[in-house]
Amino acid sequence: MRSLLVLVAALLFVNDTSAQFLKFKKPSFNGIYFQWGYNRDWYTKSDIHIQNGNNYDFTIYDVRALDKPDFSSFKNTPLDITIPQNSYRLGVYLNKERTHAIEINYDHAKWVQIDKQTLRMKGMFDGKYVDDDVFLGNYLVHVEHTNGANFYQLNYVGQTELLHNKKKNSPRATAIWKLGGGVVIPKSFIILDYQKLDNKFKLSGYVFSFEGGARFYPLKNLFLEATVKGGYANYLNALALGGGRISHDFGFVEIIGLVGYDMSLNFLRKKPAAPVTD
Repeated sequence: MRSLLVLVAALLFVNDTSAQFLKFKKPSFNGIYFQWGYNRDWYTKSDIHIQNGNNYDFTIYDVRALDKPDFSSFKNTPLDITIPQNSYRLGVYLNKERTHAIEINYDHAKWVQIDKQTLRMKGMFDGKYVDDDVFLGNYLVHVEHTNGANFYQLNYVGQTELLHNKKKNSPRATAIWKLGGGVVIPKSFIILDYQKLDNKFKLSGYVFSFEGGARFYPLKNLFLEATVKGGYANYLNALALGGGRISHDFGFVEIIGLVGYDMSLNFLRKKPAAPVTD
């Protein structure tokens, strides 16, 4: 809840700025862009509720979790760029100046419960009612979204030019901000009472966020983007053992680095008809 209040305060702070970039003329689809990169993540504490029949219906409180960047995987599989926590974006510019856009925004973030925590557990566990601090160890209760917490979002994007390249008549650096929301589709791994299950992907809840940072253009169409993203994710019904369900929510902060490329859509426009001559 604290992270949610911080996010709301941030959104109110940028209200004047966002109001300005929402005021633009009729959309002119002038171009598209593609981005690929990687992220690091930090999470707030989370209360995890697990329900699986009558024997298991309990909550563990204030669970701490870390991300799992997996950049070391490049040593063994340098061609598999999808193993680390990755991000991609596909955007469409809405005006000729390319200061407004709509984008598909995806982050393959990983959420991993820290083992060996002693936490309060309340509810039915293995057919017995518990309301006490419990040492979870490695195998009593463990939850992770390591094939992705998987934030799929639709974002509104605004840009303001900071530096201009007069020679190429193009931006050299811009400030950028994004606001949007979407769904979470995790693939969860769970250990419950010494039983393990690596689940399938499932649409499980929702996410919304605000993102801000800068773009740098070493070439006219090639750019580098660095942003900080803050948001809130709520997993309402991720899969557990035996058809059970996991629900929890958390705030998050991401640092994201991306490489992008702008592409014009001028080739899609109809060329004016040649004048008719006698």
